Amino acid sequence: MLIHPQIDPVALQLGPVAVHWYGLTYLAAFALFMFLGSRRLRQEPFKTLTGRDAWTFKDVEDILFLGVMGVVLGGRLGYCLFYKPGYYAANPLEVFFVWQGGMSFHGGMLGVTAAMAWFARSRGKSFLQVADFVAPCVPTGLAAGRAGNFINGELWGRVADPSLPWGMVFRGAGDAPRHPSQVYQFLLEGVLLFVLLWWYASTPRKQGQVGSAFLVGYGVFRFIAEFFREPDAHLGLLGLGMSMGQWLCIPMIVGGALIWRWAGHRTAHM
Repeated sequence: MLIHPQIDPVALQLGPVAVHWYGLTYLAAFALFMFLGSRRLRQEPFKTLTGRDAWTFKDVEDILFLGVMGVVLGGRLGYCLFYKPGYYAANPLEVFFVWQGGMSFHGGMLGVTAAMAWFARSRGKSFLQVADFVAPCVPTGLAAGRAGNFINGELWGRVADPSLPWGMVFRGAGDAPRHPSQVYQFLLEGVLLFVLLWWYASTPRKQGQVGSAFLVGYGVFRFIAEFFREPDAHLGLLGLGMSMGQWLCIPMIVGGALIWRWAGHRTAHM
């Protein structure tokens, strides 16, 4: 049985300024997106697009900025609507109390989708093309976020069999060993999803298929990881013994599969 190392959340103290590990993981996520976005510009079909469809490094910078805004706003609103609608309906001003914590990936994804739609419309690009460009650059950012969760000792897993070699005791979660679900999500939704998507996107696909593959891949991996992640205390398990995260993954998987199939019947490539 392992003990969570209880890492100090402050990575560096510079006088009155405290640099937190979680903030550094966000910086790492942004840096990885910029790096992978620059590599994506060299892949087909983006490196040969011309006219209004042409992509530049400034486009990568702009979509990152808009994406960050979408993650923050959508993630917060999604948490309030999906996980605590009654509480925030009674306390609407606390929606803005972001320092209290509470973010939802699925809400953040909706926020990013809105940001991509805005970007596509403002640049005269196809929304599906924008989604295909962005999708392979996202999983490494998700991996960075899960690394931050592990460092902070938060979002731990369900109680594990005491014989599990990597079962871990987390501060504030009792004395029983638990699944380090942050690590599972790091490996599944981050590393493995990145490898599969980058490989899939390395060959030109029908427009919309790379973005929809992300929806299916993330939805499946997150659904699996939720079996090991401790559900939110105020919600517990919902219908059919599934968590809120699993229920939110179902429309992602179904919608992604339908878009992938529809895109496959189109004549235009990315």
